[in-house]
Amino acid sequence: MRSRTTISPELREWILATTRAGHGVAEVLRLMKEHGYDPRQSRSIVAEVLKLPLATLLASTAGGAPQGLRTQHPEAPEVRIDGHAIGVSLSVEAPALRVLENILSTQECEELIALARPRLQRALTVDSEGRQQMDRRRTSEGMFFTLNEVPLVGRIEQRLAALLRVPASHGEGLQILHYLPGQAYEPHFDWFDPEQPGYGAITAVGGQRIASVVMYLNTPARGGGTAFPELGLTVTTRRGSAVYFAYEGGDPSSLHAGLPVLDGEKWIATKWLREQPYKRPKKA
Repeated sequence: MRSRTTISPELREWILATTRAGHGVAEVLRLMKEHGYDPRQSRSIVAEVLKLPLATLLASTAGGAPQGLRTQHPEAPEVRIDGHAIGVSLSVEAPALRVLENILSTQECEELIALARPRLQRALTVDSEGRQQMDRRRTSEGMFFTLNEVPLVGRIEQRLAALLRVPASHGEGLQILHYLPGQAYEPHFDWFDPEQPGYGAITAVGGQRIASVVMYLNTPARGGGTAFPELGLTVTTRRGSAVYFAYEGGDPSSLHAGLPVLDGEKWIATKWLREQPYKRPKKA
């Protein structure tokens, strides 16, 4: 089960009294930080006390209301996209999370692996300035397709756009990752922290990330699931299925990890969606 932060009556009353006195959310968070509270925990506490959606609070402290689209969450038992039946086998409401079956065919999985294999390099993450960097937490190899790079990629992008009601132009390039035994990706968030110094640069190319779709291209012999520690949930890696989760730009319960592959290998295709049309950053 998801753990919840305990809020003392004194802290709750202080937050309410401070906001009643005319101080904004940003000022409350600043004061809490000065008194030793972790900023991420503070945002969750203030959101709960003031009964604000966390995404709204994050947007207000980042300089304005959120601009752009939000995804539509697929509903059970299945959604049909151009005759393609996608099953919804698990639904969680906070964060909005769905396990999707048959999102890719066996042939599509095999073709993506074949196209990606010659282009694999050590997988990178995005640093606080929006640059690609080597990260010890991610030990896989990977590559990116550009939007609509080949017909197969374009077809998958259009399927996701229809499923989630967000235009394909709001998606970052499809990333393929390859994990060998022992390789993993430690717990992390896909959304960008507004308190990081490079937040403006990262979001200038499409706004905040709002949702992720992790599609499984094969079934490892053992291990390799996608874990959500705050939910006590692990999604099994099975070829053709996917896990979709939305976080409105800042839900802490969307913390997730790629568990170590114990036997065999793992191939996944990841799609990150933005609140605005995505423009690929120019290389320095």
